[in-house]
Order: sequence, then structure tokens, then C-alpha cells
Amino acid sequence: MSAETIDHNTLSRLVEAGAVKGAHVIGQVGGWAILIKYGLLERALATTRSKRIRTFKKLETLVVYLKEIGISQFDVDTAQYDPATVQTYSRPDRTEAMRQAHEAVEHDKWFRAQVEQGLQEADDPTTVWIAHDEAKASMQRQREGLLARIGKTE
Repeated sequence: MSAETIDHNTLSRLVEAGAVKGAHVIGQVGGWAILIKYGLLERALATTRSKRIRTFKKLETLVVYLKEIGISQFDVDTAQYDPATVQTYSRPDRTEAMRQAHEAVEHDKWFRAQVEQGLQEADDPTTVWIAHDEAKASMQRQREGLLARIGKTE
């Protein structure tokens, strides 16, 4: 493969300008790479930050990428591809984080529904209001009754 590369932004501009003459997908150790042909040049697609040749683990992902950028026809070379060398990553920490995020969303929905119900009850003219001192006295009687049942006194 060529040592010189292009990045996603350059490829996008080349496709928009209609300068891309072809794309060649090459299977290699670890996945799939792309050679872009434009003018008399052929360059490998590189990652934006590290400028290393971009490798796609799945051919399906690469196909979607090319279609989204505007390249719908390309050659595929599978000679060097070995599916056993493609490493996938398991992220159990992300699974747990997503579970917690979903639980938080559900709790937020429940909480908002409770607040809305409370506001509707407060706005209802038939709601019976209890004075604070009366509520405190009622709770104190309940507490004393429970303590008496378990045999404790204050």
C-alpha cells in the first residue's frame, strides 16, 4: 500500500468535486483498508488524528462509510484478509453505564409524573389541606404507637 495518505475531509472534498476515479478495498491483517484513486494518484485513507491508515474491522461498516461519502462502486481484494486476526473489544463497563443511564431515565420519568400528580392535587379545589402542627402531632402519635409495639419508649 502507498505510504502517502488522505484523511476523511480531503476524501469528502474529492468526492464532491467528482475527482475520485475509484476505490479499492484491501483486506489485511486486522480488517479492511481503502485506497482512493484520483487523478494520477492513489492514496490510502488515514485516520484524522494519528494519520495512520484507517482500518475497518467489518466490511459492512466500510461499505456504509463509502456509500455515505458518495462512493457506491469499488473493488475488493481479499487476498491478505484473515478474519481470525480481527480483534473486537468487549466493554462491560459501557454495558453497566448504559444500564444505569436507562434506569436514570426511567426514574426521571417516574419522578416527573409524581411531581405532576402532586401539582394537580394541589391545584384541585376539593383537596383537603392539613395544618402543619396537626400533621406533626399525627406523626408523633404514629411513632409512639410503633415504639410501644416493639417495646421501646422515648
